[in-house]
Amino acid sequence: TPPTMTVTAAMGKAPHQALAASLLLLLMYISTSALVSGAALPDRKVVIRNECGRRIQVSWVHPSTKKRTLMSDPDVLTGAEFNINSYVTHEFEMKEIPAKRTGECLSPGDCRVTFWAVNENDMQVITINEEFEIEHDDHTTKARKAAGEALVDCKATGESLAKEGLSPDEVLKRVAKCMKSHVTDKLDAAADEIAFSSQTRKAMAEYYEEYTCADFELESSKSIENTTFYLKKSRTKMDVKVLLSRPSARIHLVENFIMADECEAMEATAAPKLERAVVADGSGGHELNDNRKAMQAGIKVNWDKEKQGDPIARISRRVYDYADTFLSLDINEHGQEDLMSIQYFGKGEDSDEQADQYKPHCDGDCTGDNHKFGTRVATMVMYCTVPTKGGATNFRNSGIHVQPKQGNAVFFSYVDPETMTMDKGLTEHSGCPVIEGEKKIVTQWIRYGVTAEVPWDSYNSLGLRKEDYEAQEGK
Repeated sequence: TPPTMTVTAAMGKAPHQALAASLLLLLMYISTSALVSGAALPDRKVVIRNECGRRIQVSWVHPSTKKRTLMSDPDVLTGAEFNINSYVTHEFEMKEIPAKRTGECLSPGDCRVTFWAVNENDMQVITINEEFEIEHDDHTTKARKAAGEALVDCKATGESLAKEGLSPDEVLKRVAKCMKSHVTDKLDAAADEIAFSSQTRKAMAEYYEEYTCADFELESSKSIENTTFYLKKSRTKMDVKVLLSRPSARIHLVENFIMADECEAMEATAAPKLERAVVADGSGGHELNDNRKAMQAGIKVNWDKEKQGDPIARISRRVYDYADTFLSLDINEHGQEDLMSIQYFGKGEDSDEQADQYKPHCDGDCTGDNHKFGTRVATMVMYCTVPTKGGATNFRNSGIHVQPKQGNAVFFSYVDPETMTMDKGLTEHSGCPVIEGEKKIVTQWIRYGVTAEVPWDSYNSLGLRKEDYEAQEGK
């Protein structure tokens, strides 16, 4: 690309020239990165613009059989647009259609055909020009174009100032100021667009929550890809449906993750310990709150019994193996929270009593900030008993809905294991109201940075070491 060529050419020149070129490239990279950052959805909306002067047909090409499936009915007229939603790597054929009056294509006997594929970027626009060539634009190419325009403008400014006899240092300052102005404008525009999109998404999410929780027949969201989790000890494989895959936000539906005898062990151990579930109170402690109505009991894992096949230890070991497989953070059992048995009870559709539920919340920080050492990074929710009506798990900001099924589990992580930055709300979730029947789940909240010496309860609900917090508060 031009920036790389500029820097490469500058490396053999004076230091101030190389620095100027490097600064330009850095600023352009920042601008481009800001423009392309955004939450990509599993499917992509693509706008097709016909500017070839002839009618065209758009067909989907089956990846295995290469059979064509017509998507445009009627044909796409010249000057018209056609919108489709499809998935990354899906291939499409664009075919010229003979004119109705002559029955011929532009070149008699030779109707032009071309192909394109959906890429992983957003804001994709496919334009077919007069030469029947594809121009494929998306948010990345638009950002690069904007960066290229900034480079041309600021390069011209630098050359003009150099001809005026300004010192190299002064030219560098002026060029840097030019690039800063371009970047600032782009960042402001991007920030406005992101803020508007975020507000719109949150408003839509509230409606999504209401309607999906009320639709008892709604199936779980479709996966964007499927993979497997291999248990080395038992030599078994579990099917994993990936519902969301972002660096700091992942949602997996794992089939047959928890066994019947493990559920029974948890329920029996929890029975004498059940108490009303609590939530963080915002000041480091916990409180009862109508946002969460359920019974719960924390169950300590007796790791000394693991070798004897203790079912509770078996659950916990499987959870940590799963988390480490998909996050690669060297997560283990030392210092982790207790396994939690959580139980919801239906009151019936005609009951005036508030239904058992857990309203939308985040299990860890969901502000996009850096991870606080020792706090949560992931959650595993395992379904033991499922209700006959209600009780689904909703990720409203991601548009993901999971119907509970006995034995299945939902794993979701909310940290980028590479940068250790937290999710911005895509894993905010809720337990829909349980209307009829019972919902009994086993939950493991997974932390990063805890040890046997500094376990999870060394931290308060704000994610601060209790001893540090108490020292600050003068307690």
